[in-house]
Amino acid sequence: MLILKNVTAVQFEPASVQHGIDIAIEGSLIKEVGSQLVAKYPQADVKDMQGKWVMPGIVCAHNHFYSGLSRGIMANIAPSPDFISTLKNLWWRLDRALDEESLYYSGLICSLEAIKSGCTAVIDHHASPNYIAGSLNTLRKGFIKAGLRGMTCFETTDRNGGNKELQAGVEENIAFAQLIDNAKKQGNEPYLVEAHIGAHAPFTVSDAGLDMLREAIKATGRGLHIHAAEDSYDVSHSHDKYGKDLIVRLAEHDLIDAKTLVAHGLYLSEADIQIINQQDAFLVHNARSNMNNHVGYNHRIGEYQNVALGTDGIGSDMFEELKFAFFKHRDAGGPMWPDSFTRFLWNGNRLLERNFGAKFGCLAAGYKADLTVCDYPEPTPLAAQNIGGHLAFGMGSGSVRSVMVEGRFVYENGQFPFDVTPIYAEASRVAARLWKRMDDLA
Repeated sequence: MLILKNVTAVQFEPASVQHGIDIAIEGSLIKEVGSQLVAKYPQADVKDMQGKWVMPGIVCAHNHFYSGLSRGIMANIAPSPDFISTLKNLWWRLDRALDEESLYYSGLICSLEAIKSGCTAVIDHHASPNYIAGSLNTLRKGFIKAGLRGMTCFETTDRNGGNKELQAGVEENIAFAQLIDNAKKQGNEPYLVEAHIGAHAPFTVSDAGLDMLREAIKATGRGLHIHAAEDSYDVSHSHDKYGKDLIVRLAEHDLIDAKTLVAHGLYLSEADIQIINQQDAFLVHNARSNMNNHVGYNHRIGEYQNVALGTDGIGSDMFEELKFAFFKHRDAGGPMWPDSFTRFLWNGNRLLERNFGAKFGCLAAGYKADLTVCDYPEPTPLAAQNIGGHLAFGMGSGSVRSVMVEGRFVYENGQFPFDVTPIYAEASRVAARLWKRMDDLA
């Protein structure tokens, strides 16, 4: 047993702050939270946290770990005046250039940086059209090496190879879900990674592809993870080709349920939103990515029953993401305050609960010991009512000192348990080769 002594216990939902609290951890779970636990469990190992914030783990609910080696990219990227040209000229060239080596280092670097930013879990959405079979397990290896909890899936699409590509993507999703099921049965390693059934976006998945996805969901018991209405083109395409709103079309193929994760949703209709709410599905808001791609703002975010926050591949700094999400909302004339966005951030734990079959997001007995530890001396009083204000206007990822996943510190006092220097050095060499392949594909 491990006891974290003298913590400032901060919970987002329901909001609470407790000073001078001890947290007892046994295995992967919190055993007890209270005062004077050191005396109650004299045989336990004890770490004095000296009043540091200890919070339930922070979750990035939509990311793209395949983009980890794109930072500062030097490749011949043609001018991209709109979202579709950005996809074609940059991201769809990058994903076609990925191979096993570059994907592994991309995923591993992203996992390390997510942890360093305070994340205990990341929900990933993957694409590598020239390396499909086995790609999700390659990402899983990076998660496990770093010690990060997460989910991943392959974004099924027909944008490169029609039905053959659709079939390969679906098969990879199914194979990965089966790999996870088998690993759970064997129990030889921590249960850190789960599966969604992935799809790129409605405008690159035909009705035949949606039928394949429906069968994959039935076969695996997983939920759909898809972009929708990130740009108005997605909506126009659906109206033109199918005569239907986006989520209406997906729902007709039985693809919307409580495990469904819809990323972006900037231009979804009232009928679409109603379906998402009725089916208890999730919308994931990615404010910085939407700003970067100049696709617009989701003015209807307050109409959704379930909202979480993601980055869409712009790192995994969820402190920064919360700030941008809140400030962009205010800039757009929105009525919500930081406490709403703090709740959205916490909601990532609800996504984990729905997929891992365990309890996340609370400092209480029986919940997973996935914890984020921050050194943040409050310059003003800290109370349940103003946690969001401290997050939005004060603390950032630079305050992260330690991260615990599954009851084990994967980052402690600003250090990983292994030397990451050679990993970064090799990733840089791999990135240079990846960028060259992008130009060769142009």
